[in-house]
Amino acid sequence: MHANWFPLWLSLRVAALATLISIVVGLWIAYLLAQRKFRGKGLLDAVVTLPLVLPPTVLGYYLLVLLGRSSPLGRLYESVVGEPLVFTWQAAVLASTLHAIPLLTKSARAAFETAGTNHEKAARSLGASEWRVFWRVTLPLSRRVVAGASLTAFARALGDFGVTLMIAGNLPGKTQTAAVGIYDALQSGDTLAARLFVLVLSAVVIAIVYGANRLDERPVTE
Repeated sequence: MHANWFPLWLSLRVAALATLISIVVGLWIAYLLAQRKFRGKGLLDAVVTLPLVLPPTVLGYYLLVLLGRSSPLGRLYESVVGEPLVFTWQAAVLASTLHAIPLLTKSARAAFETAGTNHEKAARSLGASEWRVFWRVTLPLSRRVVAGASLTAFARALGDFGVTLMIAGNLPGKTQTAAVGIYDALQSGDTLAARLFVLVLSAVVIAIVYGANRLDERPVTE
């Protein structure tokens, strides 16, 4: 059998980009939820959690409505990039990001709320700004939790299926990720290819989760 490794390589690229985006956006949201008081804080928390509890078909439908070629955002994206967003590998990145951000945000928020409270107070008493306290105290003390959450987010992004299928489609050699490739192989009766992707994905995810657990086992401070 000649294995087609494109879905796996695409999944790794999509998951890597989704994780990078999730780290930037997720840490910012986690900081706001952990360190700031503002009107609508509960609503923001609920919106961040939504992708974890909504059925993938519902989330995919919302994205199609918001980002389809007939929507304002969809037309804006197409006018800037030159092609529509839906049914592209970039749409797969967006789908994976939406499922990765909540995992990273919730873990990072818990770490930011508990890590180094006394150290933060001491830094503030010495005149450090809130931004400096975050970068020099809070984030370094939470680094292992954030690293473990990033690995978990990568694993979740790697295996996204439902939303990816709805907004990125199943175009072999273009948008077909490993999870979608497994579904396609089973539908076409190619059980050998399906088993191969299942084993490879399982091995990769087990390694990632093991690494995340090892980080969680270590103390936050040394």
